[in-house]
Amino acid sequence: MQELLRNIGHSLQALLTTASMVQIVAVAIAILLSWWFGKQVRNTERARSTLIQSGLQARLTEALLISSPHLAALVLISAFGGVLHALKTDSHLVDLSITLAGLMLIIRVVVYLVRLSLGNRTKGWGNTITLTAWTLLTLHVLGWFDPLVQALDSVGIKAGTTRITLWSVLKILFTVGAFVLIGVWLARWIERRLMSMQGLALSMRIGIAKFAQFLLVALSVMLGLNASGLDLTTLTVFTGAIGIGLGFGLQAIAANFVSGFVLLMDRSIKPGDVISFTGVSGTTTEGFGWVQELRGRYIVVRDRDGVETLVPNQHLITNPVINWSYTDPRVRLKLPVRVSYKNDPEIALALLLKAAEGQKRILRDPAPVSRMMGFNDYGFDLELRFWIADPQEGVNNVRSDVNRAIWREFSQHGIAIPVAQREVILEMKRGDE
Repeated sequence: MQELLRNIGHSLQALLTTASMVQIVAVAIAILLSWWFGKQVRNTERARSTLIQSGLQARLTEALLISSPHLAALVLISAFGGVLHALKTDSHLVDLSITLAGLMLIIRVVVYLVRLSLGNRTKGWGNTITLTAWTLLTLHVLGWFDPLVQALDSVGIKAGTTRITLWSVLKILFTVGAFVLIGVWLARWIERRLMSMQGLALSMRIGIAKFAQFLLVALSVMLGLNASGLDLTTLTVFTGAIGIGLGFGLQAIAANFVSGFVLLMDRSIKPGDVISFTGVSGTTTEGFGWVQELRGRYIVVRDRDGVETLVPNQHLITNPVINWSYTDPRVRLKLPVRVSYKNDPEIALALLLKAAEGQKRILRDPAPVSRMMGFNDYGFDLELRFWIADPQEGVNNVRSDVNRAIWREFSQHGIAIPVAQREVILEMKRGDE
């Protein structure tokens, strides 16, 4: 710690000269100008449109936009350094700034390439990762890294025969993070390769990809702990206690993960399937939606209102689920209708079939049929049955169109739909008057 403070003190004393202050001001102005330039470039209409596009040209343009302030800072500081060298004056701070600006530019581009290779999974972390890596390299360039390591290594506690210090904890976190990053990158590469294999079923490809990701991340954590110098045998008792606690506390999460693998393997639910969670097939569409994604813990179901619901995998295993497109996308819909006893039921049955004839989404094979289901207290119970082949386009909208057509046909032909009536008879005895 004393050596680190001594190095910082010497560096601060070297900055208190006129030449050093001029260089610091010039570098600060260059940084402010480059920040303003980068902000102006990113706020242009072309830049905003590029960020939502795809393709190699769009990605190259995005990389240039991200690195534009760092590139501008490097150019401006280098230009000022060239002026100082031409004047043969002191330029050691500017030369150091050029090195640090170049490191910042390289790190930012590398982080962007890593983000692309991982499928944007590190999006939002780019600036944090860049600043952390640049800070470590800056400490190394300034010669402060080794004293900082010694200072952090001097602060710690002793647990049995093992000494835990701040540096050892940071080292473990950094090493494990690096191995996990490599594992996620490999899992992403495997997933892309699997998705290009059209010979395998989609659910099988997703299942293998998720299993590979889980296995590689777990293996990366173990390898990272081992590479950081941590003796894994010392964690046996500790991990055993944690495992028992997690076993009780994370039962639902574990059940959802296992259920997710079951769904992927048996192919009962696939992306693109039309499902509903409750109700009776053919009469209701409560919980109706499309399967968007299969995740390890849940599936994403999108309904016709654009709302995406995250349904735990265990719910699909333990509860009845209607899969409207499991083997055949065709589904039969039923529309119950009641007509008055004053009307001819044969005419009403014919009009039901006529109402279904003009509907484009209703299949002609099997053809629509109308049935007389029974006699109610105040009318005949009829039912129109028809098939559609595209439930993903909606079910209630078809019902609405057919019901409107039925109402028009009934109105034109004088078919009445009875309203429930009750007759109440009051008897009064002479003695009650």
